[in-house]
Amino acid sequence: MGEVMTLGGLKKVDFQKAVDGKNVDLYILANKNGLEMSVTNYGAIIVSLHVRDRDGKLTDVVLGHNNIDEYLSSEEPYFGAVCGRVANRIAKGRFTLDGKEYQLAINNGPNHLHGGLKGFNAVVWDALQTGEQIVELTYVSPDGEEGYPGTLTTKVTYNLTDDNALNIDFEAQTDQPTIVNLTNHSFFNLSGAGDPYIGDHLLTINADEYLPTDETNIPYGNAEHVKDTPMDFRYWQFIGKYIDEKFQQLIYGKGYDHTYILKKQNSELSFCARVTAPKTGIIMDVFTTEPGVQFYTGNWLTGEFIAKNGKCYPMRSAFCLETQHYPDSINKPQHPTVVLRPGDTFKSKTVYKFYIE
Repeated sequence: MGEVMTLGGLKKVDFQKAVDGKNVDLYILANKNGLEMSVTNYGAIIVSLHVRDRDGKLTDVVLGHNNIDEYLSSEEPYFGAVCGRVANRIAKGRFTLDGKEYQLAINNGPNHLHGGLKGFNAVVWDALQTGEQIVELTYVSPDGEEGYPGTLTTKVTYNLTDDNALNIDFEAQTDQPTIVNLTNHSFFNLSGAGDPYIGDHLLTINADEYLPTDETNIPYGNAEHVKDTPMDFRYWQFIGKYIDEKFQQLIYGKGYDHTYILKKQNSELSFCARVTAPKTGIIMDVFTTEPGVQFYTGNWLTGEFIAKNGKCYPMRSAFCLETQHYPDSINKPQHPTVVLRPGDTFKSKTVYKFYIE
């Protein structure tokens, strides 16, 4: 039997290694149209996602590494990973639940980010590939891990469908009251991973409001309207058009790194955003059951390492649309709750669907 490789030349054997006493591997999904996605159970990471451009050429639209060792030492630990137990930031790593105070690790300025020092992005999940197009990954986070209360059992299912969509389904259950906010942190470039700049991508977000933040990326008050600001993506707009404006929110984040309040407040799957790359004609629609989306423009990428296919990833060579609850929600009662209690199940669904112009 020959060596198993992805369409982009990734080798399955390069992801086969024991990490923390558990076996890591690479799982390859493909649909009837020839689209291909690869996933590793380290961090539940989406390693590659090949979709067709306007000429029918398969294009890898997510950033990532060549092998497991590069992920283990990456300067960007969230490439394609599941972030949890609580994605995004918690102010000063502190919260109170049912009258008890908790202190989490501080790993992002003065705040707690994406689950802490060793979040869900850096653990080995149990994987079960149930068909050519579906892989299920499960992780049991013990009580007290990274300071969070309760044993949390989380399952994420990736399904590459025949209508050229990536469906991501989360479920989580706990044995004690805890807090949960899960997302996938894929870095996209619809011109192809390694293209140096996403400023030429056109974007619209289904949101009239966003959450302004302080200089540490913590929302400080009520949502503000995007109208007459560089934050306005209600209509098609080039991502790069206003990204360098002398606007305080963009100065804080070195670009966009903000939560948008989606125009729906129920749990139904609804439209979140649409992005297209003029170079390839690839369109990506995003749908979600989540109340918000974090729009991030890869402002902290450095281009200082070699990634897939010998490419570098300089500043703003990718964008993220991380569907989720709002940052620091546990400390802001006006925001949708992130509390999960025994007997309840956290459920979340996001769809990234691909077309060509």
